[in-house]
Amino acid sequence: TEARLYAVVPAAGIGQRVGAGLPKQYLTLHGQTLSEHTMGRLLAFARIQKVVVAVAPRDPWWPQLKVSSHRRVVSTVGGDSRAESVLNGIHCLLAEAGANESDYVLVHDMARPCLRLSDLDALLSQVDDQGALLALPVADTVKQSDQQQAVAATLEREQVWRALTPQLFPLGALRDALSAGLEQGWSITDEASAMERAGFRPRLVQGRADNIKVTHPEDLALARFYLGRQEEEGLEWQSV
Repeated sequence: TEARLYAVVPAAGIGQRVGAGLPKQYLTLHGQTLSEHTMGRLLAFARIQKVVVAVAPRDPWWPQLKVSSHRRVVSTVGGDSRAESVLNGIHCLLAEAGANESDYVLVHDMARPCLRLSDLDALLSQVDDQGALLALPVADTVKQSDQQQAVAATLEREQVWRALTPQLFPLGALRDALSAGLEQGWSITDEASAMERAGFRPRLVQGRADNIKVTHPEDLALARFYLGRQEEEGLEWQSV
């Protein structure tokens, strides 16, 4: 049988860097919250069986969104870190959503509302048992610093990429890597970093530059611009 596809969206963060008084995933762009835009993109991709969203305990906003009760959406409680939230989501998939260890899980940031389905297609077409992630070759010259913030080295730009999401891995392998990483206190900044530490070599799949993450207040204006431009391009998103 063909491996099935599931998604986990860690959304337990409280988005302090945006400084809006409410978590960034509930800020509104083009008449919808960031969460609704992001979930709309994932749910428009028919191959995804279920999307598990890991939210903070007692999050009062998520249950108010219509998408939280969508038939392909399952909610679970997130953890103190991204890795814990993703791991909780994976446990939820295995326990409640009918997934098994040989299926694939796609992990996507709730704060990336401009994901294109063409990028998702590209990721799925290039993934193997090592996993894969969307990434962007770095256009700037990249410097490595020493402890005094002086330049220690100039890195080969051709070999430096910025990791994006979604990141896609075999479900059992990602669960094991995250569990080991949390037990051993690894620094896990994204799913690929845990998989790398566990000996995997995920493939970098070039994504689009408009797949931005809303982290700072000025990112909201940019996300608003990109969403508007995508609509003009005719990528009208069907309501799910």
